[in-house]
Amino acid sequence: MRKDGTSIIFLQYCYSIDKRTLLNTGISIPPGFWNRKKLRIDDSLPENYGNVADLNQRLQTCIRIAQDMLTYAMKEKVKDLISFLKQSFKPDLDPEALAPKAKEAATRQPETNLDFYFQIDDYIKCKANKVTPGMLRVYKNMKGHLQSFQDHRKAVITFNCLDFNFYEGLVDFLTFEYTQRRRKTVIKGLKTATVGKTIKQLRIFIRDRIRRKIIPPIDLSDFKILNEESDAIYLSWKEINQIYNTDLTDFPSLLPYRDLFVLGCLTGLRFSDFSNIKPEDIRAGMLHKKQEKSDHWVVIPLMNVANDILINRFKKVIPIVNNPDFNVNIKEIGRLAGICETVKFSYKKGNKDIEVLKPKYGWITSHTCRRSFCTNEFLAGTPVELIMKISGHKSLLDFYKYIRISPEEAGRKIKEIWENRHQTDVILLNTTDHSKAC
Repeated sequence: MRKDGTSIIFLQYCYSIDKRTLLNTGISIPPGFWNRKKLRIDDSLPENYGNVADLNQRLQTCIRIAQDMLTYAMKEKVKDLISFLKQSFKPDLDPEALAPKAKEAATRQPETNLDFYFQIDDYIKCKANKVTPGMLRVYKNMKGHLQSFQDHRKAVITFNCLDFNFYEGLVDFLTFEYTQRRRKTVIKGLKTATVGKTIKQLRIFIRDRIRRKIIPPIDLSDFKILNEESDAIYLSWKEINQIYNTDLTDFPSLLPYRDLFVLGCLTGLRFSDFSNIKPEDIRAGMLHKKQEKSDHWVVIPLMNVANDILINRFKKVIPIVNNPDFNVNIKEIGRLAGICETVKFSYKKGNKDIEVLKPKYGWITSHTCRRSFCTNEFLAGTPVELIMKISGHKSLLDFYKYIRISPEEAGRKIKEIWENRHQTDVILLNTTDHSKAC
């Protein structure tokens, strides 16, 4: 609405859902006199705004000009129709002027939208059919963190501002100021590993845009990926058995969560995989599953308990559960099973070590299944290469970061190895060296 109470009438050209433009007809009237059903100016328009018939004829002329421009542009193979229309359309355009304008537009490269978030959305769209839904959520989380930082710094993020000062400000914001979403209580700041994941994805996104020649090269050497070994528990076979045999008669709603958790501990699959097992995946006592994240097939022999859960309890149909509900319910099951020893973990927030104490059941999540499988198989002496075939780890370094064993278990494992090699647990020192040591 303009000061005189009128609004301009525009033509809208839609090339696609996200590509459209408005063309100014140069005609303005009070909005109340626009006939939405007939898409024309209503006959009741007061004369001081112009003759209705003449104005409607001018509108039809504008539409014809726009249509002629499109027809001509497509004939001349103009690459960017939107830009051609925006720059060339005029209500009184002479058709003779179309030829030079179209030839110029045909040789002109389409303008690139360098808006930072437009490019992130385009990046996510390009990845949609190449990565798992879980990875798409990771990209969207990165975008959300950057938008929150933009609001905090009160300055629009552009590709030109990506320097060390930006990196340092982003890390400080995410570490101390960012308010975590979907929390019952206000929690400020993210763990170091989570901040590192955002930096890592930002770097990958920027390098993708550089490779596509959308933006010029940017020096990202100062964008260090912060890392911290994650604290996580595993459950021993004894504890898994304890959970499996817990009497849940008074809590029937927890039964499917308990059985699904045990199934995850016995197969080593991620939640997205063991919660989505199909009847056709079970063949001759083996589970054939294409892992969602790594996109490769694994064949897992089913232990008797796992087979019983799939065949007799679930009837080959896995109950539909979501990850948040699963995590809440399995903690309650762990409490009922008596997995209550106190466990202390710590994480860094900036240069501070934050310690958290919880009963062991309070640390149980869907990922505990996978860690428990890998760690228990490792302790049982299963060759690491075979475990990695199921876990999907690509390097021994990553695998050994993943398993969780206590110092006591490590000591017992070494002792077993020594005993199997028929070696003594006494190391005889060279007498000369021994005397020096004394």
